[in-house]
Amino acid sequence: MLSYRYGGGIMAVLTVRNVPDEVHRALRARASEHGRSAEAEVREILSAALVPSRRILLGDALASLGRDLGLTDDDVAALDEVRDRTPAEPLALQ
Repeated sequence: MLSYRYGGGIMAVLTVRNVPDEVHRALRARASEHGRSAEAEVREILSAALVPSRRILLGDALASLGRDLGLTDDDVAALDEVRDRTPAEPLALQ
C-alpha cells in the first residue's frame, strides 16, 4: 500500500489483485448506475461498509446512559460533591 498527500491529508493507494471477472463487471455496472468511475464506486463501497454512518459521540452516549439509569440533577450534584478535586500530577517523560 502506498500513501500520498492530498489536500493536506494522507490518502492511501490500494491495489486489489485477482478480482474475478464477474465481480469486476458487476462493479463497473454498479458504478455506471451511480454515475461514478469504478474507482470512485470502490471508495464508496469501502466507506459504506467500514465507516459508521453516524459516530457515537461520548457526550451523547453519557447523556443517554444517564437517562436510561434515571439519573436526576440531584444525583449528578451528589456525585460532584464527592469527586476528588486533587489536580493530577503531570506526566514525567524520561
